[in-house]
Amino acid sequence: MAADLRVSHPVAGPPVAGPPVAVEIRVRGCVQGVGFRPTVWRIARELGLDGEVFNDGEGVLIRARGTAPRLDALIKRIEREPPPLAQIERIEIGEFAGGLPAGFHIAASGQGATHTRMSPDAAICPGCAAEVLDPGERRYRYPFTNCTHCGPRLTIALGIPFDRIRTTMAPFALCAACLAEYHDPADRRFHAQAIACPDCGPRAVLCRIDAGIACEIPGEIRAGEATLAAARLIRAGEIVALKGLGGYHLACDATDAAAVARLRRLKHRDAKPFALMARDLAMIRRYCTIAPEEERALSGAAAPIVVLRAGGPERLPEAVAPGLSTLGFMLPTTPLHLLAMAGLEGPALMTSGNRSDEPQVTDDAEMPARLGSIAAYALMHERGIANRVDDSVVRAMAGRVRLLRRARGYAPAPVALPPGFATAPDILAMGGELKATFCMVTDGHAILSQHQGDLEHPAAFDDYRRNLALYRELFDQRPAALAADLHPEYLSAKLAREMACAGGLPLIEVQHHHAHIAACLAENGRPLAAPAVLGIALDGLGWGDDGTLWGGEFLLGDYRGYRRLACFAPVAMPGGASAIREPWRSLYAHLARSIGWAELTGSFGGLELCDDLSAKPLTTIDAMIARGLNSPPASSCGRLFDAVAAAIGICRECQAYEGEAAMRLEAIVDAAALGGAGGYPFAIMRDAGLVTLEPRPMWQALLRDLAADMPAPVIAARFHRGLAAAIAAMARALAQRGARFDTVALSGGCFQNRILFEQTVLGLEALGFSVLGHAQVPANDGGLALGQAAIAAARLQERTPSCV
Repeated sequence: MAADLRVSHPVAGPPVAGPPVAVEIRVRGCVQGVGFRPTVWRIARELGLDGEVFNDGEGVLIRARGTAPRLDALIKRIEREPPPLAQIERIEIGEFAGGLPAGFHIAASGQGATHTRMSPDAAICPGCAAEVLDPGERRYRYPFTNCTHCGPRLTIALGIPFDRIRTTMAPFALCAACLAEYHDPADRRFHAQAIACPDCGPRAVLCRIDAGIACEIPGEIRAGEATLAAARLIRAGEIVALKGLGGYHLACDATDAAAVARLRRLKHRDAKPFALMARDLAMIRRYCTIAPEEERALSGAAAPIVVLRAGGPERLPEAVAPGLSTLGFMLPTTPLHLLAMAGLEGPALMTSGNRSDEPQVTDDAEMPARLGSIAAYALMHERGIANRVDDSVVRAMAGRVRLLRRARGYAPAPVALPPGFATAPDILAMGGELKATFCMVTDGHAILSQHQGDLEHPAAFDDYRRNLALYRELFDQRPAALAADLHPEYLSAKLAREMACAGGLPLIEVQHHHAHIAACLAENGRPLAAPAVLGIALDGLGWGDDGTLWGGEFLLGDYRGYRRLACFAPVAMPGGASAIREPWRSLYAHLARSIGWAELTGSFGGLELCDDLSAKPLTTIDAMIARGLNSPPASSCGRLFDAVAAAIGICRECQAYEGEAAMRLEAIVDAAALGGAGGYPFAIMRDAGLVTLEPRPMWQALLRDLAADMPAPVIAARFHRGLAAAIAAMARALAQRGARFDTVALSGGCFQNRILFEQTVLGLEALGFSVLGHAQVPANDGGLALGQAAIAAARLQERTPSCV
């Protein structure tokens, strides 16, 4: 029966003659709480079918009776016309021998263990946006309008199942009108758990907070409506704390240079770029160019921050994104944002509500104390935030939108594990230390948490532990094993060891860069039994299995194991972590190793960088390197970027945030020079059995260009082009030396650099390799937990050997 249904064609018009048959259709995936049952109900009634649809522990179950062509049409329309937030993973069809009622009905939910998925929070849908802006609608200008196609999910969830009583909307009893919508299958608010209206839902208020307490503003501002009043304050140059879906934002007029500078100073955010919000796409086009895939991302249900190329007819103050050629824009995510933006003529700066490095504020009671020294006013509301969720960030590279930070709009949507992982036990993978996430394997899926921030901050680590407990409850997970990074000092790994010991569970420790590559394989659906790939992992630092610091790795591997075939030539990090913050240290270490100070000053002594470096404590640095005192060698691609940026005067003294030097180096690249010849050369060497990518020739060429007064944008272009060519050349050399692979997987934070990623892909594909990259999960450490989970699952399943 199932096969017949799949190959028959949908029909239109009056019922087709033929004996009626009955089928049971199981739909798996993210299909609960997204309007799936009403969609099935509507389609089935249009087709004249009898039967029922209901939720149960495994998803949605449909029992339907009708002619085979009509049933075939039902299945095909379900596949073609799912609700906007639904994610169908699988449809299973079988015969049904039981009785069915006349007509088609939505039945009460069934019982059983939970195997379904909670959908992520979704930005306001077109239907709700139209209502909010229509004076004839009862939800006109109501800031908490939502339906099954949009609105809060994870951010208001207190437990499972996801019913109103287990959300922060529980205190708001539905009025008669909302209750009627909630129970009407023909209404898009059927069983929308966050449904509300001005008569029964939360309210928004404008408060003064600069005294450290929230004082609601009486009089004219309050009477004028909170969102419009907030917009007036922003236009007047004020900074306003605005409560969003997953936390507070700090907002000001992005065109007001003085307001932007004041916010940067008060937030203690020296240079990191700010996010922006625009009323619509037309407003964004005043400042940026938008490719079709970027427009789709901006307008989609996830509504992330999209990193766009600055290039419109208008310019924003330099302080919005110092030294960069990109701007991060998003569209309004909630009705509250939509209403506030309607009162502005230009974009608003919309950054997370916190001081730099702290977690975003979510609690109304603590908000005035934490943000009152930055913002004088706050646009607050009564709907509680149960779970902190930051804004997601994406960037289009090589024709696809790729996640840089996975949070609102994406988490906790699952990643289906590839073929071969069906029997994997439940696993909890703890991720890394920076850009932390955790990942749960359950029912053949990997559920990756939202971005948790940097665990070095105590509040972020507290939030991480709280979210661990929440996710395990929401998804009813009882892990059979834990997975963690090899690094002995990562807080996530220490917690994993504690949990494993307390629960008597096995702990699988995973090498950092192997996890990067496994994450790339998993999200691309690479089967467990597939041949090994060449994994190229380029990042700042990760703990190697030999106890040294890695960061530019060429690994032949699969999920179960790997061999380190090659790496970037290790270079000392004088001062340890200080070398990350102060790029001049990496610059000197590279130059001392590749050229030597005597030759450098003898051949290039007239360069400004030599004068600058000569003022540093080089004798002490030389002694530290020679004796191995707080100067660990690292095969780090990130530190190479730092050194090159410092050589041409970018962030030489210090970086205000992680990756600043590399981002600014990318930003100045001369596109014309990038397309021509002249990329800086690297050498491929064999050192103690390990092949290394040697930068000595690159440094000689770069210094010659500096001495010839070559413009910095051309030097930046030649470095990017040369490095990408060297990476491709290394892949070819390894294949020629006998390593067997036809596919290359690219991972690690350095591949968030659009130029490096695109140039590397082009070079590898020109050599005939298939190339895998990240899109669903970040290439940076935000994807580590997925890789750890996949590796642990592979090792715990059939004990078949690695392909390596």
